[in-house]
Amino acid sequence: MPTLGIIGSGRVGTAVARLAVAAGIPVVVANSRGPHSLAGLTGRLGPLATAGTAEEAAQAGGLVVASVPLTAVPALPAAALRGRTVLDTINYHPARDGRIIPLDREELTTGELVRRHLPGARLVKAFNNILAHHLPQLARPTGAPDRTALPIAGDEAWSKAAAAALIDRLGFDTVDAGPLAACWRFEPESTACTRMYAADPDVPREGLADVPGLPVPAEGLRAALTHARRVRVADRTY
Repeated sequence: MPTLGIIGSGRVGTAVARLAVAAGIPVVVANSRGPHSLAGLTGRLGPLATAGTAEEAAQAGGLVVASVPLTAVPALPAAALRGRTVLDTINYHPARDGRIIPLDREELTTGELVRRHLPGARLVKAFNNILAHHLPQLARPTGAPDRTALPIAGDEAWSKAAAAALIDRLGFDTVDAGPLAACWRFEPESTACTRMYAADPDVPREGLADVPGLPVPAEGLRAALTHARRVRVADRTY
């Protein structure tokens, strides 16, 4: 598989980078602090990992993971991402991002808002519904009986197929949740987000980081997506 660009070196971006190099996929990782700040991370990831600028990560291959805070989306290299499949891991957290009226009014989903900033990119919502530490815990080879499924959403069948192929290499099945307008089905506080991948789903939110992962098969995820009720984004407090 071609090189994977990863813009954002937080928990999710780093977890995806680790899974990628473990699967033999070269990665170019970028963050807002510059390539020099990533020497430690790329050293730990090994020879398949390179640090670069956001533009270099965007141009590294046909697929790019964007894993930055929502407020940092306008700074993404939109021109370099044009024509590429972008896996958008971004969630809206009002306590961090401030209030964003079109999201609070449910005029747009987060995925649709991100796409507005990236004209010409083929956006696929992915990796936003699972905690970073559960990614390495739950990754399994193709065909494993306890393989976990992750949802994806997007408006182009080809880009969703490309995203699904990458996610398969990283160790997960995928369930197509529909277009970007439907990605609310697996955004924070939905039944298809984070807690369903936790061995103890009832633990307080601040304790989730210490809870081991629980495999979620495709049929279980599909049921959660089908029966999801839209959470009022304006009521989200974190």
